[in-house]
Amino acid sequence: MNKVVVPALRDMKARKEKIVALTSYDFVTTQLLNEAGIDVILVGDSLGMVKLGYSSTLPVTVEDMSYHTRLVARGNSRALIVTDMPYLSYQTSAKDAVKNCGLMLKAGAQAVKVEGGAEMISTIKALLTAKIPVMGHIGMTPQSVHLFGGYKVQGKNKAQSRKILADAKALEKAGVFAIVLECVPQTLARKITRALRIPTIGIGAGVVCDGQILVVDDLLGLSLGPYPRFVKRYADLRKIMSQAARRYASDVRQGKFPDALHAYS
Repeated sequence: MNKVVVPALRDMKARKEKIVALTSYDFVTTQLLNEAGIDVILVGDSLGMVKLGYSSTLPVTVEDMSYHTRLVARGNSRALIVTDMPYLSYQTSAKDAVKNCGLMLKAGAQAVKVEGGAEMISTIKALLTAKIPVMGHIGMTPQSVHLFGGYKVQGKNKAQSRKILADAKALEKAGVFAIVLECVPQTLARKITRALRIPTIGIGAGVVCDGQILVVDDLLGLSLGPYPRFVKRYADLRKIMSQAARRYASDVRQGKFPDALHAYS
Protein backbone atom coordinates (compact mmCIF):
# COMPACT_ATOMS: atom_id res chain seq x y z
CA MET A 1 0.00 0.00 0.00
CA ASN A 2 1.11 3.55 -0.74
CA LYS A 3 2.50 5.83 1.96
CA VAL A 4 -0.29 7.90 3.50
CA VAL A 5 0.36 11.65 3.21
CA VAL A 6 -1.63 14.66 4.42
CA PRO A 7 -3.52 15.35 1.15
CA ALA A 8 -4.53 11.69 0.90
CA LEU A 9 -7.03 12.03 3.76
CA ARG A 10 -9.16 14.52 1.86
CA ASP A 11 -9.05 12.20 -1.16
CA MET A 12 -10.20 9.32 1.05
CA LYS A 13 -13.19 11.37 2.20
CA ALA A 14 -14.05 12.22 -1.41
CA ARG A 15 -13.99 8.49 -2.25
CA LYS A 16 -16.08 7.74 0.87
CA GLU A 17 -13.23 5.52 2.06
CA LYS A 18 -13.10 5.27 5.84
CA ILE A 19 -9.92 6.48 7.55
CA VAL A 20 -8.49 4.10 10.17
CA ALA A 21 -6.48 5.71 12.97
CA LEU A 22 -4.95 4.46 16.21
CA THR A 23 -2.53 5.80 18.78
CA SER A 24 0.96 4.40 19.18
CA TYR A 25 3.83 5.31 21.47
CA ASP A 26 6.65 2.90 20.63
CA PHE A 27 8.63 1.16 17.87
CA VAL A 28 7.15 -2.35 18.01
CA THR A 29 3.51 -1.29 18.25
CA THR A 30 4.01 1.03 15.29
CA GLN A 31 5.45 -1.81 13.20
CA LEU A 32 2.43 -3.98 14.03
CA LEU A 33 -0.01 -1.18 13.15
CA ASN A 34 1.74 -0.69 9.83
CA GLU A 35 1.42 -4.41 9.10
CA ALA A 36 -2.29 -4.11 9.88
CA GLY A 37 -2.70 -1.29 7.34
CA ILE A 38 -3.59 1.50 9.78
CA ASP A 39 -3.79 4.82 7.89
CA VAL A 40 -3.02 7.35 10.63
CA ILE A 41 -0.92 6.85 13.75
CA LEU A 42 -1.41 9.46 16.46
CA VAL A 43 1.38 9.84 18.98
CA GLY A 44 -1.19 10.83 21.55
CA ASP A 45 -0.67 12.80 24.73
CA SER A 46 -2.86 10.00 26.10
CA LEU A 47 0.53 8.39 26.74
CA GLY A 48 0.45 10.38 29.98
CA MET A 49 -2.32 8.14 31.24
CA VAL A 50 -1.61 4.79 29.55
CA LYS A 51 2.22 4.83 29.67
CA LEU A 52 3.39 7.37 32.24
CA GLY A 53 0.81 6.74 34.97
CA TYR A 54 -0.69 10.24 35.21
CA SER A 55 -4.37 10.81 35.93
CA SER A 56 -4.77 13.16 32.93
CA THR A 57 -2.87 14.38 29.87
CA LEU A 58 -1.97 17.69 31.49
CA PRO A 59 1.48 16.76 32.96
CA VAL A 60 2.81 15.54 29.58
CA THR A 61 5.75 17.60 28.28
CA VAL A 62 7.16 18.57 24.90
CA GLU A 63 10.12 16.33 25.68
CA ASP A 64 7.80 13.37 26.33
CA MET A 65 6.05 13.86 22.99
CA SER A 66 9.28 14.37 21.06
CA TYR A 67 10.82 11.21 22.54
CA HIS A 68 7.83 9.01 21.72
CA THR A 69 7.49 10.54 18.25
CA ARG A 70 11.06 9.47 17.51
CA LEU A 71 10.25 5.90 18.63
CA VAL A 72 7.14 5.77 16.46
CA ALA A 73 8.91 7.28 13.44
CA ARG A 74 11.56 4.55 13.58
CA GLY A 75 8.91 1.84 13.39
CA ASN A 76 6.80 3.48 10.71
CA SER A 77 6.74 2.57 7.03
CA ARG A 78 3.32 3.58 5.65
CA ALA A 79 1.06 5.44 8.08
CA LEU A 80 0.74 9.20 8.45
CA ILE A 81 2.26 10.16 11.81
CA VAL A 82 0.48 12.93 13.70
CA THR A 83 1.76 14.10 17.09
CA ASP A 84 -0.42 15.57 19.82
CA MET A 85 0.84 18.88 21.16
CA PRO A 86 0.80 18.79 24.96
CA TYR A 87 -0.78 21.35 27.26
CA LEU A 88 0.89 24.79 27.24
CA SER A 89 3.13 23.91 24.28
CA TYR A 90 1.01 25.94 21.85
CA GLN A 91 -1.47 28.01 23.89
CA THR A 92 1.04 30.58 25.23
CA SER A 93 1.98 32.22 21.92
CA ALA A 94 2.19 31.57 18.20
CA LYS A 95 5.97 31.75 18.50
CA ASP A 96 6.02 28.98 21.12
CA ALA A 97 3.61 26.94 19.03
CA VAL A 98 5.78 27.12 15.91
CA LYS A 99 8.91 26.24 17.86
CA ASN A 100 7.39 23.29 19.73
CA CYS A 101 5.42 21.92 16.78
CA GLY A 102 8.52 22.20 14.62
CA LEU A 103 10.34 19.97 17.08
CA MET A 104 7.78 17.24 16.42
CA LEU A 105 8.38 17.37 12.68
CA LYS A 106 12.12 17.18 13.36
CA ALA A 107 11.40 14.09 15.50
CA GLY A 108 9.61 12.39 12.61
CA ALA A 109 5.97 13.50 12.62
CA GLN A 110 4.30 14.62 9.39
CA ALA A 111 1.69 16.75 11.20
CA VAL A 112 0.60 17.92 14.64
CA LYS A 113 -2.75 17.99 16.43
CA VAL A 114 -3.95 20.87 18.57
CA GLU A 115 -7.09 21.13 20.67
CA GLY A 116 -9.55 24.02 20.45
CA GLY A 117 -11.85 25.88 18.12
CA ALA A 118 -12.03 29.43 16.80
CA GLU A 119 -9.76 30.71 19.57
CA MET A 120 -6.89 28.75 18.00
CA ILE A 121 -7.17 30.25 14.50
CA SER A 122 -4.26 32.70 14.77
CA THR A 123 -2.01 29.94 16.12
CA ILE A 124 -3.04 27.54 13.37
CA LYS A 125 -2.33 30.16 10.71
CA ALA A 126 1.14 30.72 12.18
CA LEU A 127 1.82 26.99 12.06
CA LEU A 128 0.68 26.73 8.46
CA THR A 129 2.86 29.70 7.55
CA ALA A 130 5.75 27.67 8.98
CA LYS A 131 4.66 24.76 6.72
CA ILE A 132 3.47 22.61 9.63
CA PRO A 133 0.29 20.63 8.76
CA VAL A 134 -2.34 20.83 11.50
CA MET A 135 -5.12 18.49 12.58
CA GLY A 136 -7.85 20.03 14.72
CA HIS A 137 -9.61 18.57 17.74
CA ILE A 138 -12.97 19.77 19.07
CA GLY A 139 -15.82 18.49 21.21
CA MET A 140 -14.55 16.94 24.42
CA THR A 141 -10.96 18.16 24.47
CA PRO A 142 -9.04 16.34 27.24
CA GLN A 143 -6.78 19.32 28.02
CA SER A 144 -9.95 21.20 29.06
CA VAL A 145 -11.02 18.49 31.51
CA HIS A 146 -11.12 20.86 34.50
CA LEU A 147 -13.07 23.48 32.55
CA PHE A 148 -15.65 20.84 31.59
CA GLY A 149 -15.75 19.37 35.10
CA GLY A 150 -14.71 15.94 33.87
CA TYR A 151 -14.67 13.86 30.71
CA LYS A 152 -18.19 14.65 29.56
CA VAL A 153 -20.05 14.53 26.23
CA GLN A 154 -20.12 17.97 24.60
CA GLY A 155 -22.70 19.42 22.22
CA LYS A 156 -25.79 18.02 23.92
CA ASN A 157 -27.58 21.38 24.06
CA LYS A 158 -28.25 23.79 21.22
CA ALA A 159 -25.73 26.42 22.30
CA GLN A 160 -22.89 23.90 22.59
CA SER A 161 -23.89 22.27 19.32
CA ARG A 162 -23.90 25.56 17.43
CA LYS A 163 -20.49 26.51 18.84
CA ILE A 164 -18.87 23.18 17.96
CA LEU A 165 -20.25 23.36 14.40
CA ALA A 166 -19.01 26.94 14.07
CA ASP A 167 -15.60 25.90 15.41
CA ALA A 168 -15.40 23.08 12.85
CA LYS A 169 -16.13 25.47 9.98
CA ALA A 170 -13.63 28.01 11.32
CA LEU A 171 -10.90 25.36 11.61
CA GLU A 172 -11.51 24.19 8.05
CA LYS A 173 -11.36 27.77 6.78
CA ALA A 174 -8.11 28.31 8.69
CA GLY A 175 -6.54 25.36 6.86
CA VAL A 176 -6.53 22.27 9.09
CA PHE A 177 -6.50 19.07 7.02
CA ALA A 178 -8.75 17.01 9.33
CA ILE A 179 -10.64 17.34 12.60
CA VAL A 180 -11.00 14.91 15.49
CA LEU A 181 -14.52 14.95 16.96
CA GLU A 182 -14.48 13.57 20.50
CA CYS A 183 -17.52 12.65 22.56
CA VAL A 184 -20.25 14.48 20.67
CA PRO A 185 -23.73 13.20 19.75
CA GLN A 186 -24.00 11.38 16.42
CA THR A 187 -26.48 13.93 15.10
CA LEU A 188 -23.95 16.73 15.58
CA ALA A 189 -21.12 14.62 14.15
CA ARG A 190 -23.23 13.93 11.06
CA LYS A 191 -24.00 17.63 10.60
CA ILE A 192 -20.31 18.58 10.90
CA THR A 193 -19.12 15.77 8.63
CA ARG A 194 -21.58 16.78 5.92
CA ALA A 195 -20.70 20.47 6.25
CA LEU A 196 -16.94 20.00 5.77
CA ARG A 197 -14.79 19.07 2.79
CA ILE A 198 -12.02 17.91 5.12
CA PRO A 199 -12.44 14.60 6.94
CA THR A 200 -13.73 14.13 10.46
CA ILE A 201 -12.19 11.43 12.63
CA GLY A 202 -14.42 10.32 15.45
CA ILE A 203 -13.80 9.03 18.93
CA GLY A 204 -17.08 8.64 20.71
CA ALA A 205 -18.85 10.45 17.85
CA GLY A 206 -20.55 7.51 16.15
CA VAL A 207 -20.17 5.79 12.81
CA VAL A 208 -21.09 8.87 10.76
CA CYS A 209 -17.56 10.35 10.80
CA ASP A 210 -15.14 9.90 7.89
CA GLY A 211 -12.81 7.86 10.09
CA GLN A 212 -12.31 6.50 13.60
CA ILE A 213 -9.56 6.58 16.21
CA LEU A 214 -9.07 4.78 19.51
CA VAL A 215 -6.29 4.57 22.08
CA VAL A 216 -4.45 1.37 21.15
CA ASP A 217 -4.07 0.28 24.79
CA ASP A 218 -7.86 0.46 25.18
CA LEU A 219 -8.47 -1.52 21.98
CA LEU A 220 -6.03 -4.23 23.11
CA GLY A 221 -7.41 -4.43 26.65
CA LEU A 222 -4.19 -3.23 28.25
CA SER A 223 -5.63 -0.20 30.05
CA LEU A 224 -6.79 -0.55 33.62
CA GLY A 225 -10.19 0.99 32.93
CA PRO A 226 -12.95 1.79 33.49
CA TYR A 227 -13.36 2.02 29.73
CA PRO A 228 -15.42 4.78 28.12
CA ARG A 229 -18.62 3.71 26.40
CA PHE A 230 -17.11 4.34 22.95
CA VAL A 231 -14.26 1.84 23.44
CA LYS A 232 -14.57 -1.63 21.93
CA ARG A 233 -11.95 -4.06 23.24
CA TYR A 234 -10.75 -6.33 20.44
CA ALA A 235 -8.43 -8.32 22.74
CA ASP A 236 -7.65 -8.84 26.42
CA LEU A 237 -3.88 -8.67 26.38
CA ARG A 238 -3.73 -7.61 30.03
CA LYS A 239 -5.12 -11.04 31.02
CA ILE A 240 -2.84 -12.89 28.59
CA MET A 241 0.28 -11.03 29.79
CA SER A 242 -0.64 -11.56 33.46
CA GLN A 243 -1.16 -15.29 32.90
CA ALA A 244 2.17 -15.60 31.07
CA ALA A 245 4.03 -13.80 33.87
CA ARG A 246 2.37 -16.02 36.51
CA ARG A 247 3.31 -19.20 34.61
CA TYR A 248 6.90 -17.99 34.29
CA ALA A 249 7.10 -17.17 38.00
CA SER A 250 5.70 -20.58 38.89
CA ASP A 251 8.17 -22.42 36.62
CA VAL A 252 11.14 -20.52 38.05
CA ARG A 253 10.11 -21.15 41.64
CA GLN A 254 9.55 -24.87 40.98
CA GLY A 255 12.83 -25.29 39.12
CA LYS A 256 11.07 -26.07 35.82
CA PHE A 257 12.66 -23.19 33.93
CA PRO A 258 15.12 -23.15 32.33
CA ASP A 259 14.87 -26.79 31.23
CA ALA A 260 17.31 -28.64 28.93
CA LEU A 261 15.66 -27.16 25.85
CA HIS A 262 16.38 -23.62 27.06
CA ALA A 263 19.94 -24.11 28.31
CA TYR A 264 23.34 -24.61 26.70
CA SER A 265 25.14 -27.96 27.03
